[in-house]
Amino acid sequence: MTGSKETDQIVETDVKASPPGKWKKWLPLGILVALMAAAFSLGLHKQLTLSNLIMQRQDLIGFVDQNFILAILVFGLTYVVCVALSFPGASLLTIAGGFLFGWITGGLVTVIGATLGACAVFLVARSSFGEVLTRRAGPFISRLAEGFRNEALSYLLFLRLTPVFPFWLVNIAPAIFQMRLPTYALATFFGIIPGTFAFAFIGSGLDSVIEAQEAADPGCATAGTCQIEISALVTPQLLAAFFALGIASLIPVVLKKVRAR
Repeated sequence: MTGSKETDQIVETDVKASPPGKWKKWLPLGILVALMAAAFSLGLHKQLTLSNLIMQRQDLIGFVDQNFILAILVFGLTYVVCVALSFPGASLLTIAGGFLFGWITGGLVTVIGATLGACAVFLVARSSFGEVLTRRAGPFISRLAEGFRNEALSYLLFLRLTPVFPFWLVNIAPAIFQMRLPTYALATFFGIIPGTFAFAFIGSGLDSVIEAQEAADPGCATAGTCQIEISALVTPQLLAAFFALGIASLIPVVLKKVRAR
C-alpha cells in the first residue's frame, strides 16, 4: 500500500511539473514563420516575375505538353505553398496558370490551390494568436467579431471579391473572429472565382502579346526584356466589375438589417 501511494505521488508530481502544453498551439505558427523567413532569405519570391515567365515559356510549355497531369499537380502545389507562405505575386502566378493550361483549367487549379493555401494559413492563425486576440479583445472588437460571425459568408465574400484588401490579410483576419472553417473555405472558394478566372483569361492571351513584342523587338523574349506590364492588362472596367460583385455580396446583409428594423 505504501509503495502504491509513493508511486501515485510521483506520477502526480510529474504531471504538475510538466509544461502546460500551450506551446503546441504556437508550434504550427513557428514552423510557418520559419519557412517564410527561409524562403524570403533565399529569394524564392523574386523568381515570380513576368520576365522569368517569358524567358522560360518555351521550356514550360514543352514540359506541360509532355507531362500535363504532373504539370497541373506541380502548379497546384506551388500555388498552395505560395499562398501559405504569403508570397507576393499571386496575380502573376494566376496569369501563368492561364498561360500554361488555358483559362478554364488554369483558373480551376488556381482556385483550388489558393483555397487550400488560404485554409492552411487560417487554421494556423486561428489555433495560435486568433484565440488569444479574441480573449483579450475589447468591447468594440468583440461586437465587431460577433457581427462578422453572424454574417460571415457575406462579409468574407465582399473581402474576397473586392480587389482592395491584400490576400494574405484576408486569410488571417477571419481567424481573429473565430470564423468556422467550412464557411471560410466556401466563401474563399467562390469569392476568388471571378478574379481568378479573369486573370487566367488574361494569361491565356499572353502569348499573342509576347509575339507582338518579339516582332517589334526580336530576341526580347529570350532576354526577358519584353516591355509588358501586368497593370496595363488589368483594365479599370475589370476592377469596377470586381467592386460591383463585392457590393452585391453585401445585399443579403443589408436586406436582413432592413427587415429587422
